[in-house]
Amino acid sequence: MEPDLNILIERCKRNDPKAQSEIYERFSSVMFAVCMRYSHCRDDAQDTFQEAFIKAFQKIDSYNGDGSFEGWLRRIMVNKCMDKFRSKRLTIVTDNPQIYQEQEQELEEEEVELPYSNDELISTIQELPDQYRLVFNMYVVENYTHAEIAESLNISVGTSKSNLSRAKAWLRKELKKKYVKTNIA
Repeated sequence: MEPDLNILIERCKRNDPKAQSEIYERFSSVMFAVCMRYSHCRDDAQDTFQEAFIKAFQKIDSYNGDGSFEGWLRRIMVNKCMDKFRSKRLTIVTDNPQIYQEQEQELEEEEVELPYSNDELISTIQELPDQYRLVFNMYVVENYTHAEIAESLNISVGTSKSNLSRAKAWLRKELKKKYVKTNIA
């Protein structure tokens, strides 16, 4: 870890507002991007982002230098996003192994490369239904296993797999629609 980051963290542990501001400035764009991926809109992402940073500063004493500070902060952001979903009493689509297998087969047959920008992809991910967006981000972006997702969300591994499969199918469908609209116009 960078020596100046260590110093900033120690100062934050003593509730130094200037150090908190510097850490906020250093990590805000990356952490806001994490919240945007999990949120339906910018306002929701902003709320979650602010709440997560407040929590990080309240819990900064628990950071002991093991692993990267950015990773520690990212975990707080992701957990706060998951808390938001739980507070909405999110209904997660239940497990049906036959549907999961059929969807996977359809996806394999449907592999198509479409030209789209990162902004288009992010905005399309934000349009995903909540339960699909949550599992998609945890699995694809944060590299959680289906077992970890299942444990975090109190669902079965099969439900996690099914929601991921449905998210991918939904994204492909929506991206194709956007691609067709762009090329027709």
